[in-house]
Amino acid sequence: MQTISPLIMNVLALGGVAITLIILAALVALVIFWVMAAYNGLVKLRNRYKNAFAQIDVQLKRRHDLIPNLVETAKKFMAHERETLEAVIAARNAAASARKGVSPDDAGDMKNLMASEGALGASLGNLFALSESYPDLKSNQNMMQLSEELTSTENKVSFSRQAYNDAVTTYNTKRETFPTNIIAGVFNFGEAILFEVSDAAEREAVKVDF
Repeated sequence: MQTISPLIMNVLALGGVAITLIILAALVALVIFWVMAAYNGLVKLRNRYKNAFAQIDVQLKRRHDLIPNLVETAKKFMAHERETLEAVIAARNAAASARKGVSPDDAGDMKNLMASEGALGASLGNLFALSESYPDLKSNQNMMQLSEELTSTENKVSFSRQAYNDAVTTYNTKRETFPTNIIAGVFNFGEAILFEVSDAAEREAVKVDF
């Protein structure tokens, strides 16, 4: 039996090492590409829910801007409802303050925003209920226009909130699912907070009916 020369054995050994290194390099490359894909996917989902929250913010600002004009108009017809009108303005100011600088991934910020918006919705509900006793107010042209704008804004707030919550759910599901949760933990992708209404009575959009 012919003996294999040491040179050939060395070549075969080097070949085996090279193949092993190539396989290892390919595995490392696959892991790197997966990490990049998972990271970029989380970034896209995070940007999506932040953009959705920005749309809520636009509609809430519009809502807050409309309310002072609405109250000033109502005041001309509802002079004896001063306490209710003042409550609406106080709730509006609190909601506007809570909206400033709020972050959708800060549980404290979102809790404060949801509570203030819920209180504002309740105070508006009281105002609209009382308006039923003032037919001149209901037929006022300026009030009718403001109520129409507010109705449109309330609907947009509701739609924007649903879109935001959908985006948040998708993001949170992705960041909690294995093995993407590893990347989320390493790169500090925190939990996004749903925009929920705690009071069942407040879950329906504010009914504006003048």
